[in-house]
Amino acid sequence: MDIYATVTERIIEQMEQGIIPWQKPWISNSKAVSHATGKPYSLLNQMLLGRPGEYLTFKQCQEAGGHVKKGEKSSVVVFWKWIEQEDEETGETKEIPFLRYYNVFHIDQCEGIQAQYTTESHFPDGASTVETAQEIIYDYLEREGVKLTHSEGDRAFYRPSTDEIILPLRKQFVSTAEYYGTVFHELTHSTGHPSRLNRLDKVAAFGSDVYSKEELVAQIGAAALINHIGLETSTSFSNNAAYIQNWLSVLKGDKRFIVSAAGKAEKAVNLILNK
Repeated sequence: MDIYATVTERIIEQMEQGIIPWQKPWISNSKAVSHATGKPYSLLNQMLLGRPGEYLTFKQCQEAGGHVKKGEKSSVVVFWKWIEQEDEETGETKEIPFLRYYNVFHIDQCEGIQAQYTTESHFPDGASTVETAQEIIYDYLEREGVKLTHSEGDRAFYRPSTDEIILPLRKQFVSTAEYYGTVFHELTHSTGHPSRLNRLDKVAAFGSDVYSKEELVAQIGAAALINHIGLETSTSFSNNAAYIQNWLSVLKGDKRFIVSAAGKAEKAVNLILNK
């Protein structure tokens, strides 16, 4: 089984139905979690699974005294496993990451077994939501030394050479969610600075695969952060035919693209949240 191809096919299938997985990879603040441990799955797996709740393997269901309902279809979750490999030239043994997968079922697809963990959604009111966002932003800016400048204009961007984020004035944004979505997008870009995650390519041309991947990393990261503070809106991110078709063409051309972008976005979000 080609795991990269399978993952990409699942994402493409959602997008062809008009769903952007990274815009809202789970419902509200609830997440997909492991029935065995209660721990949330990775950002990529949240997108693949598509809905919150507990998931378990066929074997785990049986061992818990339950069974999977007849005709239910499993979902794929992926994980990295480190394996030892000997360098043919030097003879040195080194560890390399290897992508693995296993099939899981949502607990609703099982009988004779109860959920062990409840994932309650919590939505702060408008004032506290903004306050939470501000705390995240300024904690990251102060901790990492990134500059944030607001000036009247029509562009929002991150400038690596000065380690600075440039944004239009707050009053120019049509909504609170749009403003914070933009801030988080640029914060995610800034995590790629050489002094942090060293992800940015100085010579990446507009429209190139490298440029597209970095844009996808920033969009997934911003979506996850918007979800984290409970400030979601149907217009927080572009959701139109041209936008979807653009990403479809990119994903169809590189089966490793979404796996790489989601992994980089998760590292960026963890850095911003100081995890």
